[in-house]
Amino acid sequence: MNKYYEGNEKLLVSVDCIVLGFERNKLKLLIGKRKVEPGAGEWSLYGGFVRSDEDLKDAAFRVLYECTGIKDIFMQQVGAFGLVHRDPGDRVISIAYCALINAHEYDDSLLEKYGLQWVYIDQIPPLFGDHKSMIDKALTLLREQLPVKPISIPLLPDLFTLSQLQHVHEAVLGEEIDKRNFRKKLKQLDYIEKTPYIDKVTSKRGAALYRFNVKVYKKIAKTKDKPFVL
Repeated sequence: MNKYYEGNEKLLVSVDCIVLGFERNKLKLLIGKRKVEPGAGEWSLYGGFVRSDEDLKDAAFRVLYECTGIKDIFMQQVGAFGLVHRDPGDRVISIAYCALINAHEYDDSLLEKYGLQWVYIDQIPPLFGDHKSMIDKALTLLREQLPVKPISIPLLPDLFTLSQLQHVHEAVLGEEIDKRNFRKKLKQLDYIEKTPYIDKVTSKRGAALYRFNVKVYKKIAKTKDKPFVL
């Protein structure tokens, strides 16, 4: 036992993961039913306690991998939730993280393995504790970042149409975007790169496919100007 902190109360720290995917032009959320008390059987986010040998972000990546089967996920911290009575089981402080994934890359066998389920963001059932507040805060954060950071890219396949990109933005914002203005602004972004490939699956007439040029974006991101403005 560390002698420097003797006599101080010990608290539990957990991470809760808000995993968002994109399908049928809508955002969807990964949730599951709690298997333990308190709240067994209630819908909740996927989470876990931070281990003594883990940094917070390492714990979040571990939990995310357990429930998605995907590594190298886009993830960012949403905030800390520490109301005294937020968890009826014990004094637990939770750090919420938000992850964005291309839903088509998700291993569906993990849904059954972990008792998870995708639900659309506008059809979320009542959740355990303050998990809905975590989701609301995550969406607020994403909406603030969307005009200045390419956070929509992880929700898309490697090659995407401009319509797909617009639909992702609309799903995050929860409102329609003017197509003409959106595409006008896209033309100013050097790192949204047109490819010679054509999408003949989702577009009857065939739509040009684009990709996110990471090298160009990183180069621009080093400047003082905001690199992504939509």
